[in-house]
Amino acid sequence: MLRNLLLYLSTHRQLRSWMETASLASRLTSRFIAGHTLPEALGVCKRLNEEHFLVTLDHLGESVTSPEESETARDAYLESLKSIRAAGLSSTVSLKLSQLGLAIDTELCRANLEPVVRLAAELGSGVEIDMESSPYVDRTLALVREMHVRYGCVRAVLQAYLYRTEADARALCREGIPVRLCKGAYKEPPNVAYPRKRAVNASFLRLAAFLLENGNHPAIATHDPKMIRAAIEQAGRLRLPPDRFEFQMLYGIRRDLQTKLVSQGYRVRLYIPYGVAWYPYFMRRLAERPANLLFLLKNLFRP
Repeated sequence: MLRNLLLYLSTHRQLRSWMETASLASRLTSRFIAGHTLPEALGVCKRLNEEHFLVTLDHLGESVTSPEESETARDAYLESLKSIRAAGLSSTVSLKLSQLGLAIDTELCRANLEPVVRLAAELGSGVEIDMESSPYVDRTLALVREMHVRYGCVRAVLQAYLYRTEADARALCREGIPVRLCKGAYKEPPNVAYPRKRAVNASFLRLAAFLLENGNHPAIATHDPKMIRAAIEQAGRLRLPPDRFEFQMLYGIRRDLQTKLVSQGYRVRLYIPYGVAWYPYFMRRLAERPANLLFLLKNLFRP
């Protein structure tokens, strides 16, 4: 019930507009958002690199409604990549294709995406192409495939709660395209996605095992210790070296677990969001783990 309410609120435009300009916002979001500006986010990335974390930088925003907005997002990512290189950071970038205009026109999105991927390839970085709700999956994967063939520095994201994901994972592995596996954070109908947590967890475990055996440097994105333990056990059975896969986690969530994994020699990449358009991202993080909401309420007014 609480998860569904939070997912509904993540799409509420009037509430989003009010929240993103409210004076309380920075205090509310500071645990999960690295800052409103690129320099603030780069400072967080530098600190985390020094603590032996890999990072991926996400300029927050999605579902733009005009070509001009999509081009602004493109330019933000070009600036991010140049700044990552100038600062000598170990970082990729993560982006949503609806932020680059996919909901407006596929050609517009391609025109915005390609210079970002091309620059990432030139600079020796990479682009993690986030997955959004189910209507975007086919077009997202088509653009991932196109960019992979041309530049080879993209990673697709697959969501374990979708019924179709096993077939998608098999196809991407055959093509040598790296995959990040997550559980999924959008509200989907039961004819598209597993409606029960137990079934989603079972799907995640199956897919993680498959990707570790067959994938190209897969990323296992979870904060669930049981899922992480299962992945480590599978990697052990396969005698898979720690540098052939990575765990991905969100900035500000399960810091204790993140630190433990790094201390054990595993590659951990933290997803570092920044920018003013934080509201949908923030609400989905609360929906993924409602305990985060209790944490925020408990700590909101502490000095």
